[in-house]
Amino acid sequence: MPKNRVDFDTVRKIALGLPGVEESTAYGSPALKVRGKLLTCIPVHRSAEPYSLAVRVDFDHRAELIASAPDIYYLTDHYVNYPIVLVRFSRIHLDALADLLSVAWRSVTAKTPGGKPNARRQKDSRSRYFE
Repeated sequence: MPKNRVDFDTVRKIALGLPGVEESTAYGSPALKVRGKLLTCIPVHRSAEPYSLAVRVDFDHRAELIASAPDIYYLTDHYVNYPIVLVRFSRIHLDALADLLSVAWRSVTAKTPGGKPNARRQKDSRSRYFE
């Protein structure tokens, strides 16, 4: 178990140190965004365990995280189609959290080879969550 207590205030302090990150909300829950795009938030869906964090990562990276540390990172059926990994606050170390938030920030701010922001996912009712 981590020596330091990790909670959303810890996440906020780390994430606000990254360029362009601002405090916001997602479905009424505290969130951090970059240019209006979700970086991380407290998950509100009932399938998420209490004291969890939802962090935006690409699907491949999510699979790697869950495979390497299923005690820290997890997924529920609700989040399968979203580029999100769920994180147990009680299990993640501060260094791993900082690394994860940096990966998430790079994912949110990445541009395609043509210099355009990443192509939007297929438009549906869920896409506004990630804008």
